[in-house]
Amino acid sequence: MNQSTGIDKMNHQQFTYCCDQDRSVLISNFEKQGWFPVGPEEDWNLYWASVQTVRAIFSVESGFRLSDSHVFVFRVVNHFPNHYELTRKDLLVKNIKRYRKDLEKEGNPIAEKDENGKYVHLAQGVGIFLINKLSQLKKWSRDGPSFNPAAVKESYVISRYIENPLLIGGRKFDIRIYVLVTSFRPLKAYLYKLGFCRFCQMKYNSNVNELDNMFVHLTNVSIQKQGEEYNSVHGGKWTICTLKLYIEGTRGKEVTDRLFESIRQLVLHSLKAVSSVILSDRHCFECYGYDIIINNDLKPWLIEVNASPSLTATTANDRIMKQKLIADILNIVVPFGEIPDVRLSKTPDRLQLGSFEVLYDEEQAVIEASTEKEVLGKQHREPVKTSVKVREKSTPRWR
Repeated sequence: MNQSTGIDKMNHQQFTYCCDQDRSVLISNFEKQGWFPVGPEEDWNLYWASVQTVRAIFSVESGFRLSDSHVFVFRVVNHFPNHYELTRKDLLVKNIKRYRKDLEKEGNPIAEKDENGKYVHLAQGVGIFLINKLSQLKKWSRDGPSFNPAAVKESYVISRYIENPLLIGGRKFDIRIYVLVTSFRPLKAYLYKLGFCRFCQMKYNSNVNELDNMFVHLTNVSIQKQGEEYNSVHGGKWTICTLKLYIEGTRGKEVTDRLFESIRQLVLHSLKAVSSVILSDRHCFECYGYDIIINNDLKPWLIEVNASPSLTATTANDRIMKQKLIADILNIVVPFGEIPDVRLSKTPDRLQLGSFEVLYDEEQAVIEASTEKEVLGKQHREPVKTSVKVREKSTPRWR
């Protein structure tokens, strides 16, 4: 069978998917499309895999990659091979530092420093447990329940705590934003408009005696739902739209617009920081969960980027939103539910975006920059001709 015959055959086959995650929002979307489930060793068109599975598929040791042969050209996977360059805090910090140095050489305002020589933008957020003295860290490493001198030690990231978070009703919260990336080179990213806020159930208290109270400091639903005051109806969540209306009402529309534009820029520059090191396999796409906290000065701080944001629904509204999220992702990466072809452009039309909006399209940005340069060049060259014409029209012709 030659390659063209293989392609024709694939185009007439049933769309098949493989999924190693038991999540109803995934399976129901696949079934709604009329797709057929298969095992990982069979011929699949879409593999919605866990991070662990993707590590095995794209093993560094084996050097395996999905080729562009007629066998693999119709396959897409929901993770990039080395997504951890973005989703591991230590690697993200390293990549952002390198990226900022590049911007600094270019004189980009994003690399602006304050009077103390520290970068103003792109700082990191909080960790998962709290200390206020280095001696506490030493004690934790020595006496902590997970400490085992004989075992291989894990790496931890120490981050500065955001001590003046924006509070609503006296409670701390963070924002979960979904970002879909279909390519890193060129960078193509889409921002989801239906994110949400996660609130702590107990009012914020910066007293050192409350450092161990996770219901005050950590917004994770898995932690908050264990508390006595957890509300299973709303799940301690607001929509992004509700948050925006609240901030507009309390701080004004101008500063609110500025805040959300800062969030967009934060997300965009984090992606640009890793775009040169991510293996941008054409068979891959990935939906990231960005966790962001806002301080009282309305400055957004990036806490972390999740490669596998939770698809477990905790409320009815949560289920509806995540159901739509998956549907909108599929509309972009496999348009019209048809068998994918990685050789084709991954740029969707507006009708396919659903509740996504284009965050950045590098190809389009290059075209627009080139067009703008041409227009400016013409404007720079034409004044002499224009002035002559104006002079001809405005100068009286005596007969």
